[in-house]
Amino acid sequence: MSRADEIFAQNMTDIMENGYWDTDLQVRPRWEDGVPAHTVKKFGIVNRYNLQEEFPILTIRRTAFKSCVDELLWIWQKKSNNIHDLNSHIWDSWADETGSIGKAYGYQLGVKHKYKEGEFDQVDRVLFDLKNNPASRRIMTNIYTFQDLNEMNLYPCAYSMTFNVSGDTLNGILNQRSNDMLTANNWNVVQYAVLLIMFAQVSGLKAGELVHVIADAHIYDRHIPLVKEVLANPRHKAPKLIVDPSITNFYDFTVDSFKLVDYEYEKLDKKIPVAI
Repeated sequence: MSRADEIFAQNMTDIMENGYWDTDLQVRPRWEDGVPAHTVKKFGIVNRYNLQEEFPILTIRRTAFKSCVDELLWIWQKKSNNIHDLNSHIWDSWADETGSIGKAYGYQLGVKHKYKEGEFDQVDRVLFDLKNNPASRRIMTNIYTFQDLNEMNLYPCAYSMTFNVSGDTLNGILNQRSNDMLTANNWNVVQYAVLLIMFAQVSGLKAGELVHVIADAHIYDRHIPLVKEVLANPRHKAPKLIVDPSITNFYDFTVDSFKLVDYEYEKLDKKIPVAI
């Protein structure tokens, strides 16, 4: 059984059985029909994934691996904030008529900053430190930039990564202010596991542990029946992730640089509604 399945099931069961419902509060999200989208939530969930043991992708429902990686590269490699650079439609609801999502996500990672070692954007600063100063406790990114929030079409949900090198192993902490658990939890885990693996490979390191910290882990009211259906599904072994070993430059990775071997999963034939 996939460890990711086990963690996901524990989280979802805990939220449904012990979580707090916001049905008495005014909430921002709405369903497509205009009805308020209420949630049941738990505060401060922390999950740990050992990437040396297995790749943390769900098998009790399919996670669209290629689309996950494509969005990851859109943000971290292309540093784009325009959906025309993305090969899926997951950001369409937050884009303007030009395709822009404002000064959000990839835009923030691409802003250059001055340091005593030179001028870097956030991604290149991480790459520089992993190679030149791996003992640093300051290797991190943060895209929750307060002065730009009014120009973001969606505030960042997964907003900060902290990297830490122990010997020949690269570990990371993903901080997330909000997580729609059914729609996006494993999507984010898969993405940042891949990111950690990418950074490790081009820095001559091994990918170790990904720690996922979620401030507000929630399930939307209309997702509850779908969650129960998913949790009742059979579980399979985690697949193996194969990464092109010839790549030593972060910007040379493509979606085709990654391959899942023996990915068995259960199909969810119902569409998951997304609150906007």
